[in-house]
Amino acid sequence: MKKGNQMPHDGVYTRLRPSKIHGVGVFAIRDIPKGTDLFPHDDAELVWKKKSVLGLGRLPKEIRRLYQDFCVIEEKGHLYGCPASFNLMTVSWYLNASKKPNVSSDKHFNFFASRRIKVGEELTVDYDTYNQFAKAGSPTGK
Repeated sequence: MKKGNQMPHDGVYTRLRPSKIHGVGVFAIRDIPKGTDLFPHDDAELVWKKKSVLGLGRLPKEIRRLYQDFCVIEEKGHLYGCPASFNLMTVSWYLNASKKPNVSSDKHFNFFASRRIKVGEELTVDYDTYNQFAKAGSPTGK
């Protein structure tokens, strides 16, 4: 299908809803086959910031929580992968954690259905597979 003919719902498998796991979650709005690229139009690059540059200790609590809840944290907690602006977060940023996830991530932080996901089911991912901060134990569970 040509780009000009594409409908806004093409390639959309999910939506945000209240979650029993944590706050807001990502839910299937149609059956999703195993291996499906879940967010094919989400091509925004992560912006990597050193913790020392962010000055997290000087930021208000709710701003710090944005970094804790939504950034990919690497290099033993010293490097934060963030959206260019927290105002630009897409659905993929709201995947909740599970030790029995139905979603997996590749090394480029693309998300795929690791098994068939049924309509209405919450999509989850194991943060430990791509976020070092999760391994160390985040206070928010993200």
